[in-house]
This record gives sequence, structure tokens and C-alpha cells, in this order.
Amino acid sequence: MAREYVIRRAAPQGPRIDFAAELNPQQLEAVTAPPGPCLVLAGAGSGKTRVLTYRVAYLLENGVSASQILLLTFTNKASREMLERVAALGAQDLSELWGGTFHSVGNRILRRFPREAGYEEGFTVMDREDAEEFVQAALLEGAKARKAADLPLKASLAADILSYSVNVCKSVTDAIRERFPQVEEYAELLERVAVGYHQRKRQANALDFDDLLLRTADLLEKCPEIAQGYQKQFQFVLVDEYQDTNPLQSRLIDLLSAHHRNLMVVGDDAQAIYSWRGADHRNILSFEKRYPGARVYKVETNYRSTPEILKVANATLDQLEKVYRKELIAARKSGELPKVIPVMSGGQQARFIVSRMLELSDEGVEWNQMAVLYRAHFHSMEVQMEMTRAGIPFQITSGLRFFEQAHIKDVGAFLKFVVNPRDEVAFKRMVKLLPGIGGRSADALWNDLAPVAREIQSARERSGADGVGIPSLADALSKMKVPAKAMSAWKQLGHTLEELLPSGRPVAPLQMLQSVRDAVYDDYARSKFPDYDNRREDLNTLAQFASQYTSAEEFLDQMALMGATDQEGHGAGGDGDAVTLSSVHQAKGLEWKAVFVVWLTEGMFPSLRSMGSEEALEEERRLFYVAVTRAEDDLYLSWPLIRRNAGAADAMQRISPFLQGIAPELLEEWQISGGMNF
Repeated sequence: MAREYVIRRAAPQGPRIDFAAELNPQQLEAVTAPPGPCLVLAGAGSGKTRVLTYRVAYLLENGVSASQILLLTFTNKASREMLERVAALGAQDLSELWGGTFHSVGNRILRRFPREAGYEEGFTVMDREDAEEFVQAALLEGAKARKAADLPLKASLAADILSYSVNVCKSVTDAIRERFPQVEEYAELLERVAVGYHQRKRQANALDFDDLLLRTADLLEKCPEIAQGYQKQFQFVLVDEYQDTNPLQSRLIDLLSAHHRNLMVVGDDAQAIYSWRGADHRNILSFEKRYPGARVYKVETNYRSTPEILKVANATLDQLEKVYRKELIAARKSGELPKVIPVMSGGQQARFIVSRMLELSDEGVEWNQMAVLYRAHFHSMEVQMEMTRAGIPFQITSGLRFFEQAHIKDVGAFLKFVVNPRDEVAFKRMVKLLPGIGGRSADALWNDLAPVAREIQSARERSGADGVGIPSLADALSKMKVPAKAMSAWKQLGHTLEELLPSGRPVAPLQMLQSVRDAVYDDYARSKFPDYDNRREDLNTLAQFASQYTSAEEFLDQMALMGATDQEGHGAGGDGDAVTLSSVHQAKGLEWKAVFVVWLTEGMFPSLRSMGSEEALEEERRLFYVAVTRAEDDLYLSWPLIRRNAGAADAMQRISPFLQGIAPELLEEWQISGGMNF
């Protein structure tokens, strides 16, 4: 039997790093771990990047060649930052070290062995836009449709579904049942689309981003000699944010580290919050079973938050069931207790936040050291509006500003057209939402309608309040020629316009929005957007806003003014000094001196969808833990007692179970007065 001999280079000469002096005891133990599989559980704010950086430097100082180290990260920024830190420690040339994202490493391997992977040399890596074009072509073929307007699904949604199925290593049908149940009726179609999409990529000698992982894993399994080459080369494999890996990434990690089994994965199971995009919490929880004899290291000293904030974080950890037990230990001195703030409504919540931010600013806290965190984007609308009114600069990392979002503009187009039938842009945006109508059809329809629209507008100006003598928009539409596939939807549009203009005059904006959503837009959104539930909540929030107005014109004016203020960058903090508004998912890895966590009620945070599933509720609790641990000095946890429901009775809210699970002595309750209007 052949014996393997590993060539070691001499340890670098010159000044050596004093690891014991530069690391705390827990960090030092992980960094200097002996060979073999290791799981490093690095709690929030405990110096995870520091552990990985010094681990690489430690390996290099102990004679491991840079070419024998593989460092896998989720972002190029993370990889670049770590390697820059290693270089700053005085380590030798790192040019041969394999460091980068999973996708970049996959691309590098496939470039070396394209033919073995089933591709020609010089293959193309498609970006998202290119991939969606191929998906749309496969959709057109699979649905036997002539143009995109005839498709039952948007190409971007289909692309999301195909990508998810690849990353979770499941069939398209199973992926739909698990993550996209609103389009389950199209599962058979999407199975055909997946086949057609793959064939088109092969014909074009092109790969999408998911292929960079999938085809690399397939290559290593199909060609043992290639796999063995990389497995022997990579004596040490290090993985960042291991709790965020999906099944496909886990498969690739296992393949690359199979020979030496010197695999160190670093992460925090308590911050596993991305199951919706395929991350599998079980990867980190099952690590010891999959790697018998693995050592587990805990890094628990937190350098970010005050002890008072960490007590709330630890109380949240105590409520988690499927988690490694650990306790964050504060390195900082004592501060103030986190605040819990019951408020009457979302409007009062927004006014409190603005009031407190102004006080913090007066105390010397910069705007960019404050953040508002929320479970879903629609939770931020009232805060956005109140901050705009107060002139506080803010930036949104969770998506577009509320009134800039496509679905808000879509339903707004119906109202704009009803109020002003001569609004060509609103008309075209509205009709292009219907099946079978694309850009050319919309142009032709507008050319037919424009003379009638002018006549209707003139009649409105001449008529009285009762609307007598105003031609019917619905009648005008019924006489127009539309593509056959659009006929049914076109008739429904006519009925909807009748509801919006029962006497030739627009009804109240709330009633208009409800009619548009229920009769037309809900079905459209269900088949077009992967985040359908969130967009539906956005429209509910818009309806609450609309309930303040009796005039459609006034409501549209306010929408336009709010949007214009956003675009002009009202107090936009061009120098970077702006408050951050972010979903908790987007805030992971970031920190601020003062953090406001909003809408901590049942059904909001945790989300309504999670309430029926223990596993989903557990992830929501981890999400709350992430929110709490973003705060350095001040933490404000607010929950409205009432949620306004447009067109229905206001709903009483229950406090989030996440707050109920925290001992009262760990929080200071503030009773709020004033700011009761919307």
C-alpha cells in the first residue's frame, strides 16, 4: 500500500505573530486547533472574521503552503477583507491561496476542466438578466405561447423556482410545494421549462451561477482522478458563515475536504435565518454526526454590545430548542437597560421613533449610527413617512422606498387612469398587467382610446357633481379590439372600472384600491412575484394609508409628493450620514449604536406564516436574536396595540412571544403619550 508523503515548506523567518497576546483564550483555542474537522461556534459580535484570519496566518506560520489552503466565503468582500487582514499580519505571499466565494471557486475548477464537465472551452457565465432571457424562451416553448404577455408566469419567478430547486437538491415540483405553493398548478409546466432551460444553456455553451456549483460537484463525483487532485491539494479547508450553506454548497464542501478532512467551519447556528433562500440549518447542527470526532469550539466574548443588551440576547438563546448552548459574555462596561415600548398604533410608533432619534441626535449620536429594523418591508412605511416629514435623512437597504415599488405603482396606475383618462403612462402600465398585452398592443390600444379619453375628460369638466352625461370608460373599453388571450381579463377590467366610477366620478381611494386588488391585481401578483405574501401586505398597508382620504385626487397627490421627496433625496444624507431602515435579514453582520426594532406583535414579528410551524417559529426567534445583537448602546423594542385594517375594524394586537419570554427585570418599559394621529 502506497504511503503518502506531504511536502512541507519551511516556516517563514522573521517576526512571528504572538497569537496568545492578540487573541482571547477561546479565539486562541480555535485558531490553534490541531488538524481534523472543527466546528467553531462564533456568537454575535465575537470576532468571527478575526478567528478565520488568524487561523490562516497560523497555518502559514506552521509550514502550510498558501496553495494548500482553501477559504470559502459567501461574498467577495468577505474574502478580500480576510486576505487583506492576513497580509497585514506580515504573512508571506498569498497569491497562491484559494480564497473566494463558492461560485468563484467552482468557476475556477470548471475553467480547468470544461470538457470533462460537459462544456467547451471558453464557456459563458450568464448573469441574472441573461439567465432570465433563457428561462423566458423555455417558458414560451413550454406554454406554447408567442410572446411574454401570454405567459402565465413571469420569467423572473420561474428563474427563482428553478434556482431554488437546484440549490436545495430537490425536484422542481418538490421545490414548488415547499417554497412557492401559490404556483403549484404550474409545476408540470415548470418541470418542462427546467429541461428546456438546461438544453438552451448547453447549446449556447453557457452556465448560470447555480451551474458553477452544481456542475463542479457533478464533475468531482464523475471524475475521481480530478477530485483526488483537489482533495489532496487542499490540506486545510475553511468555511465562513457555515450556518448559511445550502445542501448543494454542503455537498461541494464535503467533496473538496474528503481526503485530509482538515475542515474548519465557522458560524453561529443561532443566526441561521435564510431558509427561504435554501440555507439548511441542519448542516451546522449535524456537523458532528457527519464528521465523527469533530472538535467543537465556542467563541462567546462579545465586543459589540453592552451587558444589558446581551442579557436580552441570552434570554432569547435560552428559548431556542434546536441550538448549541452558548452564552454571550460582554467585553464592554455596563450601560442602560433595553427599552420595551407599547404604543397605540403604527403611527404613534413612527412618531416615537422620530422623536427619540431627534433626541439622540442632540446628544451627539450621528444619523448613520441609528437603525430601524423590521421583519418585513411593509412594516417601515409609517416610519418612512414620518422621517420624511421630520427631515431626518434615511437610506433603505431592504428594498425600494415604499412608493417606488413596482406593485405600489401598478395599483396606483388604475387610480391615475380613472382620475385622469388622458394619462397615457398610467393606461399602458395598467393594461400591460393583463395576459396577452405587451408593449405594442398597449400602444395600439392607447391610439384607439385617446380620442375617447379626451371626450370623457371634457364631459367631466362640463358635468355636475352627479356625473350625468359623462361617457362610460367601461363602455369605451368594451368596443375596443384586444388580443384573444386578453378578452376575459379585458372584460374584468371593464367591470372593475365600473366599480371605480359608478356614476362617472371616482369613489373613495380605499374602495378603489380594494376593488383593484381583489378583482385584478391579486391574481397577477400571485403568478408574478416570489414574495407574493409580502407584496400583498404592502398593498394592505397602502390601503390603510388611503383610508385617511375621501378624494382620489388628494390621495394620488400625496403618493406623488412622497415619491418625489424620496427621489429628490430629501435630507438624503449624501455624505453617508443617514439613518438605516432595514429588514433584519439585510442587517445581519451590521451594527449601530441605537437600534429600534418595530412591530413586535404576533403575526408581524414573528410573521403570521410561521405561527403554525415549530421549525419556522424557531427561525423567527433566531431572527429576533439577530435584531437584538445589532445594537451597541441603545435598544428599543416597540409593539403597537392596534393594527389599522383598511375598510374593516381595527385589530387588537398581542405582544410578540419573543418579548414575553424575556424576564421583566431585563427591560425598562416606557409609557408613551402623544402622537396619536395616523
